[in-house]
Amino acid sequence: MGYYIQVPNNKGKAQQLVKLHGARIITEPQGFWMKDPKEAFICVVDNGMFEAAGFAYNESEFNEFKRPDGRPKTWLIIDRELAKQLTGFKE
Repeated sequence: MGYYIQVPNNKGKAQQLVKLHGARIITEPQGFWMKDPKEAFICVVDNGMFEAAGFAYNESEFNEFKRPDGRPKTWLIIDRELAKQLTGFKE
C-alpha cells in the first residue's frame, strides 16, 4: 500500500474528504468490480492517533484494504482522476 490523500486534520478524514473533495461515504464494498471505472475507492483506516485515507487503485490494493485487521475502516467513492491527482498516482 502506498498512495494516500492528505487532508488538514489527522482524524475525521472521511468527513473531510466529503467536504473538501465531494467524496461519498458508502457501506463496505464486497468487490472491486462494484464501482464505476471513472470512480475510485478510498479506505480511511483508523490507526488510533491518526487516520490514513488510502487509494485502492487496483483490485490487489483493494483486497489489502479489505483484509480484516481489527482496525475500523470507512469506505468512500471519489472521482478517479481526482484521486490520482491528490495522491500522485500514475497509471
